[in-house]
Amino acid sequence: MELLSNLGLGLATALTLTNVFYCFIGVLLGTLIGVLPGIGPLATIAMLLPITYKLSDPTTALIMLAGIYYGAQYGGSTTAILVNLPGEISSVVTTLVGYQMPRNGRAGPALSIAAIGSFVAGTVATLLIAGFAPMLAEVAFKFGPAEYFSLMVLGLIAAVVLAHGSILKALAMVVLGLLIGMVGTDVNSGVARFSFDIPELTDGIEFAAVALGIFGLGEIIANLEQRENREVFTRRVGRLMPSAAEFKASIAPMLRGTALGSFLGILPGGGAVLSSFTSYAIEKKISKTPERFGKGAIEGVAGPESANNAGAQTSFIPMLTLGIPTNAVMALMVAGMMIHNIQPGPQVMTSNPTLFWGLIASMWVGNVMLVILNLPLIGLWIRLLTVPYRILYPAILLFCCIGAYSINNNVFDVFLMIPFAFLGYLFRKLDCEPAPLLLGMVLGKLMEEYLRRAMTISRGDWSVFVTRPLSATLLAIAVILLVIVFLPAIAKKRDEAFADEET
Repeated sequence: MELLSNLGLGLATALTLTNVFYCFIGVLLGTLIGVLPGIGPLATIAMLLPITYKLSDPTTALIMLAGIYYGAQYGGSTTAILVNLPGEISSVVTTLVGYQMPRNGRAGPALSIAAIGSFVAGTVATLLIAGFAPMLAEVAFKFGPAEYFSLMVLGLIAAVVLAHGSILKALAMVVLGLLIGMVGTDVNSGVARFSFDIPELTDGIEFAAVALGIFGLGEIIANLEQRENREVFTRRVGRLMPSAAEFKASIAPMLRGTALGSFLGILPGGGAVLSSFTSYAIEKKISKTPERFGKGAIEGVAGPESANNAGAQTSFIPMLTLGIPTNAVMALMVAGMMIHNIQPGPQVMTSNPTLFWGLIASMWVGNVMLVILNLPLIGLWIRLLTVPYRILYPAILLFCCIGAYSINNNVFDVFLMIPFAFLGYLFRKLDCEPAPLLLGMVLGKLMEEYLRRAMTISRGDWSVFVTRPLSATLLAIAVILLVIVFLPAIAKKRDEAFADEET
């Protein structure tokens, strides 16, 4: 009964005229950016994060940011199906199967199944968030500073374990993020550290400038060196609705993908990317005709698209209840909450229930909008895909500069993007996944704060982290994860799996 009343509060908040409007803007912009290859939700949210600072209501701001996220998750499938270029990473799997369907004259059903699967997964994931988030928040109230510190250590280690590529490179990225997060004024002593006597650095390195530099400008540099060779299927979309046989074949993969994505989305570093790849592997494994997956089997679209949307939405659970971002996009959401002076964590549910339940209810509203909005606009997205990237990148560059400047009205933040842009480009060349860096940067300050609190309470006794049962358990799990992933057999299988993903 309490759940129904909470959902009622959420719907009353989400269905206000203002919130519906900004939810619509969020899913529209998210789909638009998701359709454009090489940008993705991370760069989009980083560009638009400063805009939310001008919104007086933090609930409205977070609803729009959330809409951008799952809108981009859906929009990436359109590009993957029609152009064989993923709009963002989690749509890579869709290119393996979805692109073959237009070649067989089945572009319409592929796009429809992607939309239906995303809606089903989004609806189920929203109900799961509403059901399990309060229980997880109650557990979180039992956490002290030592437990929170250990939980963040576990989160960073899990993100490293699940990151693409080399484990050592992922660890290095986390450490670099932690070091960047330490720049600024010491919270206890008030002394500026690592600021090199630059006044603008005494408040720390602006998170949005780092994200915009690495994921916005860095992506521009990387994309400009690639030759454009897009083959867009503009004349064979045809009938949108799938046949009865195709719809029947898609139901089970949708349900399996939704269940898988809902679980993996909660894990640090998991989210939409791991969900979509795992779903594709499972569907191909259990299929009686796995050879069809290279020739346009609709199950290979239904499962991964459902999984990536479910994973994208359930990744909100740890962020809302524990204040722990499970991926780089959730790190940006945490930054969005902090911009509005909201401390993420279990207290959000009790101190600001309108925000908490309004955000959850808006996810269902946004998923309905995605279905209603995107199927009629497929023709528009197809025409947009024919625009050369050399025409698009100046607009992206302009938005990045405006976004960096508008947070503090400071030109220094615009210049700060430049070195991180080249770093982002360098990371791509060295096959270093930059997402762990953002997680380290966001969690670094929180980890330091909880570390200091725990040490103050224990009067400098380091054993507090291993004598408290919950804290010791979390640290033990982190150590076990690291040991397992460095085992030769596991490391070999992991390298082979990621090599298959890249090909």
